[in-house]
Amino acid sequence: MLRAYVAETVRRAEEPLLEAGVPLMRRASYAVANHALAYLRREGFRIPGSTVLALVGRGNNGGDALFAAAFLAERGLAVTAIYTGDVHDDGLRAAKRSGVHLVAFDDPTSDAAIARLRDVADYGGIWIDGLLGIGATGGAREPYVTWIRVLEEERLASPDEPYIIAVDTPSGVGVDDGSLPGPVLPASLTVAMGCAKPAHVLPPARYVCGEVDVVDLGFEAHLPAQADVMELADSDVADLWLVPGVDDHKYTRGVVGLLTGSDTYPGAAVLGAAGALGAGPGMVRYFGNSPLVIPAFPEVVPADGRVQSLVIGSGLDTLNFARSRCYDALADGNPVVLDAGAIELAYKLDLPHSAVLTPHAGELAALLRAKGSEVDRAEVEARPVWAAKKAAELTGATILAKFATDVVAAPSGEVYVQGGAPGWTGTAGAGDVLAGLLGTLLAMHAQDLSEGLPARLAAAASHIHAQAAILASSSQGRVGRPIRASQIAAAIPDVIERMLNE
Repeated sequence: MLRAYVAETVRRAEEPLLEAGVPLMRRASYAVANHALAYLRREGFRIPGSTVLALVGRGNNGGDALFAAAFLAERGLAVTAIYTGDVHDDGLRAAKRSGVHLVAFDDPTSDAAIARLRDVADYGGIWIDGLLGIGATGGAREPYVTWIRVLEEERLASPDEPYIIAVDTPSGVGVDDGSLPGPVLPASLTVAMGCAKPAHVLPPARYVCGEVDVVDLGFEAHLPAQADVMELADSDVADLWLVPGVDDHKYTRGVVGLLTGSDTYPGAAVLGAAGALGAGPGMVRYFGNSPLVIPAFPEVVPADGRVQSLVIGSGLDTLNFARSRCYDALADGNPVVLDAGAIELAYKLDLPHSAVLTPHAGELAALLRAKGSEVDRAEVEARPVWAAKKAAELTGATILAKFATDVVAAPSGEVYVQGGAPGWTGTAGAGDVLAGLLGTLLAMHAQDLSEGLPARLAAAASHIHAQAAILASSSQGRVGRPIRASQIAAAIPDVIERMLNE
């Protein structure tokens, strides 16, 4: 599991090591420099004579960049460092001793300074971005706003785009909330110091971090067990899985009820059933009126009976029957998944944490408005984590908000983000598959859905769904191919097999 911590938590974790004299900055800068050397070797460049531009800010990130510049200069690279004002004294002395070419700007946004900045930007094959660190809040300020804009223009205009290594976080991102409050310098690689930060995993900032490598600085033991943001990996999903034993039967393995589909939208029910069956429940019961489900899946039971989770919404054209079914399931203590139009049932209900809502951006905005928050879809898309957390707070339910990177928020405060799904996943019916898949995971654990577990199961469902889309589209490390939602569902068993047997 990738655990990300906000800046204040990281600073508290660093304090005992700094008080003990542990050279955290030297370790961090050494890691940055080694990544630069690794890039040159990987790309077949000669190390002596290769060019590096260090972008030095006033904080500790600037110190990291200066020490990294010094180390690289000692290895024979041609290194230039630009800065303005007071920067890290020890780092500056180390850079001078090592022969780094230092360019200081007294008037950093003057025409002459900007012209010089453009000149040195053309010089660096590798840029080390140490302008802003985790102490920066609210986006970049001058002179760095101007510098970032100019550097980004030069990056885009360059025929040989520089390889940009961000020190801890790319300059300009919202470190704690993953926002992009102003201009940002996108990284090819981000070297995260000690632990991941929310910006590394939360959208939209995660999309400008490039590859993220977390460097162990030795303060992990001082971090709290509960991270501010988490992202599940294959092994975490495997740990959640209840592998059936010799004494299990269909009622102990989880019975999923589906109230989905209609004469108008019959296929949605088929896709939901495919998602549920793909995860291996003991039984799927179907309570809707799509004529396509039983011919597609004869193992689905079209009869009333007990269930251990209930999925409502995908493809329904009326909520009349759904409303009473939802109330009954909640009264029985069963987990429910409210998808698509059934999310409207949450407008006037106080829900338990075992209810999971699966809105896309438009549905999430409508939910928040119904609960009294004046937001539109654009704001939800710009602040997806805030929107998901707010919805969890207002409804009492667990929220699985569907974006390019899914966001899961629990009413108890846990936040998960699950990325990695290829763009091919954005196809009609993919959400129906996800809802059915989630229904199975909830049914498997229905006997002990302690606080926070529905959120982790929702994150697991999202991760499986993304991996199934990767497998179906053959997009692991390549562009891949178009897929249908039914192909995502068909790939679910193979993904689970891999996770359980690796």
